[in-house]
Amino acid sequence: MSGGSVERVRAALLAAGHGDTVQAFPEGTRSAAEAAAAVGCEVAQIAKSIVLRGGERAVLVIASGANRVDMAKVAAATGFHVKRADGSWVRDVTGFAIGGVAPLGHISPPPVLVDEDLFRFERVWAAAGSPRHVFATTPAELLRLSGGTRADVKESA
Repeated sequence: MSGGSVERVRAALLAAGHGDTVQAFPEGTRSAAEAAAAVGCEVAQIAKSIVLRGGERAVLVIASGANRVDMAKVAAATGFHVKRADGSWVRDVTGFAIGGVAPLGHISPPPVLVDEDLFRFERVWAAAGSPRHVFATTPAELLRLSGGTRADVKESA
């Protein structure tokens, strides 16, 4: 399934006028720490996709890999009562397995929030459809590609 998911992301990137910056890492990029180690960047530069459940609707939060997501901030920003989603529901609704959820190319595009903290960086990396694929982009492009809204989603210390 991951091959089709990666190709769906690649096609969505190209259709949006973004270069094909998808890279494969056989050792895996399932967690933000693994992805940062694979690409050689700070954990905070990993744009991790967190899928939350807002009723029957997916809500996608693209968070800095260094941050925990504050559910109350997400609920306030989206108007959805959100809760954690299980892996099988995420796959059914987005078409991606956990660890490979991309910010674009979803079966049904969800409302998207993009973590304000990602905008401190020139370059960020996001999942590209599988737990072994990521793509490089800029925070501004990530916002454009995902159709998202910039938001403060970080859990306070």
